[in-house]
Amino acid sequence: MLGFLSLLAAMAMIHSCSAFQLRTPVSCMVRVPLDGCYRRLPCKPVTSACKPKLRHNIQMQSTPRETLTFEERMKDNLAPDEFYYDYPRMCYHADAEFHATLTSLYRDTLPYGSESRILDMMSSWVSHYPTDRDFGRVDGIGMNLEELQRNPQLNFARVWNLNVNSSLPFENAVFDAVTCALSVQYLMYPEQVFEDIGRVLKPGGICIISFSNRMFPAKAVYAWRKRTAVQRVGLVMNYFESTGLFSKPEVVDKTTPLHTISSLTTSYLGFAVTGDPFYAVVARKNSE
Repeated sequence: MLGFLSLLAAMAMIHSCSAFQLRTPVSCMVRVPLDGCYRRLPCKPVTSACKPKLRHNIQMQSTPRETLTFEERMKDNLAPDEFYYDYPRMCYHADAEFHATLTSLYRDTLPYGSESRILDMMSSWVSHYPTDRDFGRVDGIGMNLEELQRNPQLNFARVWNLNVNSSLPFENAVFDAVTCALSVQYLMYPEQVFEDIGRVLKPGGICIISFSNRMFPAKAVYAWRKRTAVQRVGLVMNYFESTGLFSKPEVVDKTTPLHTISSLTTSYLGFAVTGDPFYAVVARKNSE
């Protein structure tokens, strides 16, 4: 009888989130090997009582300054990102016109040649880099290993969750450029991530953050979802400026009045009258 009661007590502790000082509940733990590739363990659905806690109790560095409140870092789906991105999504997250505009921007701004080194941050199975340019080396980090392995433009790839570890797994000042397409809306700690972008960039290196109005709503932070398109541009500019490491950001805005109308028809009538809007915020690391 005593052994049975002990077993019940142990089970109660396992199912209690407050019983362990862990970032995620025991029932939702993910093993992270040294190679950075996540492997999923058996997991029960995350209930409201067992959602992983945000890192609001961790002291942020003196730089960068905070641009988001604790509430703005929240999102509807607080389950570990590894579970959400566990299966590959071999699809495009914007339309063909957006991709063509992004590739054109990359062609005009990214350094190329045998000595160039590029980081595609929050990458997937496609990077949208111009195929008529040769880059010395392209690294990619993202959330799904199969997607990264299918990306023909990546020379090296690694699974890396920036919402768990905002420090990029690279040495200081090794990249000529860092790009992030259609993913900045998922960052819970963007100030720290952008500071680390500045760390891995060479002096004068360029960073290009592009986005549209598409997203996975459940995984986008409230700071993004509650802002208009224009306010989101300002938000990304604030991310850069919060670090003190970059020149004044420049904005590439390819939207027209028709895009504004289209956003209204999409919201209220369920259809779009034009393609996806294109926004990019570009900044260079200050020269030393």
